[in-house]
Amino acid sequence: MTADDVEFGEIKVMGIILNPTIENSFVSLANRKDRYLFVDKSDFIEITNKRLNEDDRFMAVTRPRRFGKTVTAHMLLAYYSKGYAGHKIFDDLEISNKASFTEHLNKYDVIYIDMNFICGLYKGYTKKSNKVPGVETLVDYLEYSVIKDLRERKDFSQCFEKHQIENTGLLEALSNLRNDLNTQFIFIMDEWDLVYRDYRDDTQLQEDFIDLLRNLFKSDGGKACFALAYLTGILPIKKYNSQSALNGFDEYNMLFPGEYAPYFGFTEDEVADIVKSPNCKVSHQNLKEWYEGYKIKGVDIYNPNSVCKAVSRNECISYWSKTSSNEEVVRLINMDFDGIKKDIMNLIEGARVQFDCGNFQNDMVNIEEKDDVFSLLVCLGYLGCSAVAEGEDEDLKLAYVPNKEIKRALMGIIRKQEWYERMETIKRSENLLKAILELDGTTAATLIQDVHNSPAVTLLDYNDEESLAYCVMTGLLWSTLGKYISRREEQAGKGRADLIYEPAIKGVTPLILIEFKYDGSAEEAIAQIKTQEYFKRYAGQYRNIIIVGINYSTKTKDHQCLIEKLD
Repeated sequence: MTADDVEFGEIKVMGIILNPTIENSFVSLANRKDRYLFVDKSDFIEITNKRLNEDDRFMAVTRPRRFGKTVTAHMLLAYYSKGYAGHKIFDDLEISNKASFTEHLNKYDVIYIDMNFICGLYKGYTKKSNKVPGVETLVDYLEYSVIKDLRERKDFSQCFEKHQIENTGLLEALSNLRNDLNTQFIFIMDEWDLVYRDYRDDTQLQEDFIDLLRNLFKSDGGKACFALAYLTGILPIKKYNSQSALNGFDEYNMLFPGEYAPYFGFTEDEVADIVKSPNCKVSHQNLKEWYEGYKIKGVDIYNPNSVCKAVSRNECISYWSKTSSNEEVVRLINMDFDGIKKDIMNLIEGARVQFDCGNFQNDMVNIEEKDDVFSLLVCLGYLGCSAVAEGEDEDLKLAYVPNKEIKRALMGIIRKQEWYERMETIKRSENLLKAILELDGTTAATLIQDVHNSPAVTLLDYNDEESLAYCVMTGLLWSTLGKYISRREEQAGKGRADLIYEPAIKGVTPLILIEFKYDGSAEEAIAQIKTQEYFKRYAGQYRNIIIVGINYSTKTKDHQCLIEKLD
């Protein structure tokens, strides 16, 4: 007998919404953990167990796409629901070592609502000619679907018949079940904010939706029906008049993440364990550079979906989901409140920009200023954020681009905009590459000096060759994208070359070797390239090799650049 066939007496517990058991991503991963990458975060269940029937039993966790929200929701479903045989799933996982493990395992009727699934069913329903009277909108259909599943359970149907109410509302139906059968539910809603994203202009539907949830969770009668309520989504709970529409929920989002950061995304230690596997061919450093950077409450978080794909495919590239959120970023940037375009360019180059998230309404429509744009981009995962300083106003944040994957995604979006080539940052980058290719050291030094004085670099402690290298790489960022592959500290000749730009397509453009000096001279840098023979590794592959020596003087605060073409 499989979990899909489990029955309790004469009560069949499987349903579409009530105790569903189909297509559970967590169970699929747990059953294949010996063959596929699986990170055990089941001890999160101990946290939700402690909240059961407590004052803080309503919680909402919102994170960007592909950050493990659905897998965690499926894990809670598999643990609490009467529709699963949980011992087979959890017995060798972390939660099995906790005192509360067996006490709550598969003891609850779970109302599990996947809003994407409901929305898909609703679209099919709208095409039918025999619609149910009174069921017109998505919210009507949602409430109808939950009640339908409840009514089809044999012992529950007797309760419905007893009260002889034909058009019972959901709150009334749950209250009757609670009073008559002493039944408590666990409520899990995945993608709770779909209405605010996919129906962003339908304010009436949004109000009806939030009214449904408010009725369920705000009244004492509604609260008594639930031992736990758990919402997931991308956007925090919608605000009205600066107050949360569901203020009974504890929220944990990207702007105010709370204490549960390690359970959504991979941590540094978890990635360290992943790369120890003999099947993993990518390095910890590469995974860190590409997918880490979401520093949440002092915890370094990696994008879990991207790490899994990189390990599976043995390649660190951008796996960032190319969804409608990309279109949203285009819309937000092109609003250009207070010079957002320039700010985004600076962010991509490494700058941090302060914003205030206090007035953000947690939706995609009420975007009235730059602060709202940055707040939404943080929620969507295109920006990370940190506190401005210890003890400062908690609404004040510093936005930054978290990693190489997001940088590539944003650069790809921006390069398609009609204003892209008109930006001064782009022109400077193109001119710097042009100066190097034309062996014009004087112009190159002037442009590097300009990069050094830009917002992206002035935040750094400019006190070593590493800082100098960052400055040059920032200057060449836009002009080399797609044309060159950059490598730092590459083994070459008799040592390690500081910075190499290798053409993406051989024979089209020259190889560029760059050596840095700090309080030395550009001549010394050029001499080191030659005496250490950094170029010899590439001499057989490239006929055109350009060598660049760059020095920064702490006395004059100037850059010096010499450029030669090797014969």
